[in-house]
Amino acid sequence: MLLVIAAVLGVVLSAGAYGFLQLVDKFQHAVYTDLPQGLGFRSTPTWWPLPLLAVAGVLVALTVQYLPGNGGHQPAEGLKTHGGTATGRELPGILIAALLSLGLGAVIGPEAPLISLGGGLALYAFRLLKPDADARTQAVVAASGSFAAISALLGSPLLGAFLLMEASGLGGPMLGIVLLPGLLASGVGSLIFTGLGSFTGVSAGSLVIPSLPPVDRPDIAQFGWALAIGVAAALLGTAIHRLALGLQPRVNRRRLLMTPLMGLVTAGVAIAYVEGTGHPLTDVLFSGQSDLPQLLLHAGDYTAGALTLLVACKGIGYVVCLAAFRGGPIFPALFVGAAGGIAVSHLPGLPFVTGAAMGMGALVVAMLRLPMTSVLLATLLLGADGVTVMPLVIVAVVVCHVTASRLNRPAPVPAPTPGPVTDPGGGSVGTAAT
Repeated sequence: MLLVIAAVLGVVLSAGAYGFLQLVDKFQHAVYTDLPQGLGFRSTPTWWPLPLLAVAGVLVALTVQYLPGNGGHQPAEGLKTHGGTATGRELPGILIAALLSLGLGAVIGPEAPLISLGGGLALYAFRLLKPDADARTQAVVAASGSFAAISALLGSPLLGAFLLMEASGLGGPMLGIVLLPGLLASGVGSLIFTGLGSFTGVSAGSLVIPSLPPVDRPDIAQFGWALAIGVAAALLGTAIHRLALGLQPRVNRRRLLMTPLMGLVTAGVAIAYVEGTGHPLTDVLFSGQSDLPQLLLHAGDYTAGALTLLVACKGIGYVVCLAAFRGGPIFPALFVGAAGGIAVSHLPGLPFVTGAAMGMGALVVAMLRLPMTSVLLATLLLGADGVTVMPLVIVAVVVCHVTASRLNRPAPVPAPTPGPVTDPGGGSVGTAAT
């Protein structure tokens, strides 16, 4: 019964995920291309993100504050896949906050809302059909819904399964219970997703980037770069994560003021990037999901200085959007990591495809702490080149994971200072630890 339900969920929820991603894409194009042209501008003005991201901040803040569900989980806290499936009454708030954040230019990804919406819709529908189902069966159905939704985004049933299993810590008997329905929902969902793209003629994009130049076998110099990139990504990812977590409570205390302000900061750094490099606003705005292939395919058009400024500006936008908006952390990390890796490739001994792969894998693991998923994301994205660079990506990911874990290790609690123990008769009889 669960396998049949999982297959049906794969069909319905992958179609829903396809529609969600298409809606986000149409929304972005409408407000950043069609609207300025309709108002008489030849192209999108450089200042255009300022009012849009301010409006996005106000609307997201109102959604989070007044609709149930907090607009979904706060992305500064990582990719949370446990802690309860969204209820039916929470789903509208999650959907609205995600559409506003993603559509109006926030530096945030679509994966977390899709996981929440997929699991929540699956559970809501299942409870209508079988209200007396036990808690474990409901958990399996909710997980299958999340599997179907996220595999549609990532373009691979196995990658979606790895992400959810590693993020949720599934293991033991429960892994066997969830795995088959989840994989079936993912597989059917991916087929439906592909079929919808062929039927409608509108593709939702693919993570695999074709036409990249072939890379040579790894050598000692590239191994050295893997170590360096792993450490650098750990430092950058730790800084982004700590700054976002530090900013989040301030945003939460004064949400209606701070969320629009964070939107203006994002717009400001995007404008600074355009003025400094001449490259488009979209390099900094949005998740980077659709712009990452263009960055890799046109890497030769970017100087080392432009790439460094891109890492700085998108990194700042990433920090403030993690703290204030709603979405997921994966795709901005992929984009910033790729830009950083390509920037490093301007130094001797590192092909740009290899640098981008190592940068992507390392920064994703710094943000998510999911090493298997990080390696797969960075290598599957590159198609045939991914197989060649995988050993280097693994080295960079492991070095980054270990370094970031050390950087984020809690400070040791100091041992209590021994003090005098007073004798009931009034005298001191020695010292003892508390």
